Amino acid sequence: MPSNYRGRFAPSPTGRLHAGSLAAALASWLDARAHEGTWLLRIEDIDPPRDIPGAGESFIEDLKRFGMESDEPVLWQHDRYSAYEEALRRLQELGLVYGCACSRKEIFAEDLRLGLPKGVYPGTCREGTHGKPVRALRFRVPSGTISFHDRRLGEFSQDVEREVGDFILKRADGLWAYQLAVVADDLFSGVTDIVRGADLVDNTPRQILLTRALGGTPSRYMHIPLVLNNEGEKLSKQAGATPVDVSNPLDALEAAGRHLGIPIIGAENPEGYLRAALPLWAERWCR
Repeated sequence: MPSNYRGRFAPSPTGRLHAGSLAAALASWLDARAHEGTWLLRIEDIDPPRDIPGAGESFIEDLKRFGMESDEPVLWQHDRYSAYEEALRRLQELGLVYGCACSRKEIFAEDLRLGLPKGVYPGTCREGTHGKPVRALRFRVPSGTISFHDRRLGEFSQDVEREVGDFILKRADGLWAYQLAVVADDLFSGVTDIVRGADLVDNTPRQILLTRALGGTPSRYMHIPLVLNNEGEKLSKQAGATPVDVSNPLDALEAAGRHLGIPIIGAENPEGYLRAALPLWAERWCR
């Protein structure tokens, strides 16, 4: 019987593939193959001010050099705006969306006044904007704790209402927010398993809430260790991370594998490395 496992790698095209994104791609690819499942590639290009022209295409080509190709046509978020509109409409029908007039500066000032952590939305516009023009659309978060089991980190819980507040679905600049887009796309693609960086673990409860509200079943999650720079910060394109050397893909793959706990294999090419790394990943994470 074929596996019903469907995993994905979903980079934002804000720069070239770097060591951190390669590690995430490798982990998600190995996990899909270890489960005899499907591996999908999605380009999350819904933030034009930050997206770099051609970066999405370079991701696809670079991953091919490392032996990783999507099993189905690549999904581009810029083609999915009507789907996000439909998801928003369904949430509005459920009474889970409201307009917010608050600026970031106003939110921070209110947090300070109320003694809330910086950035937590205090619910100022939950009962209306009192005549102020709507800037953004927010999801009405229910009370209570959201818990899930992470395959690497174990149990994780978050009171989204208290620790995050009602979060944005459509931004003040008219662009779609990450949370809504990622959930709508995972549901559309039938994603069952998500393997990604540990910096996104605290986004997961919000995505679980949206998934349930849209009638879906939350995925299984595994958050891998982040690749850090010399200052101990997350390696990122925004922080000037150096692109991986695609002219020597085997060395870059081996470095990504070592970060994931895979010992040096001594393969002769990327395809041989992936074949040898697969049972090592399966033994550790798929029992």
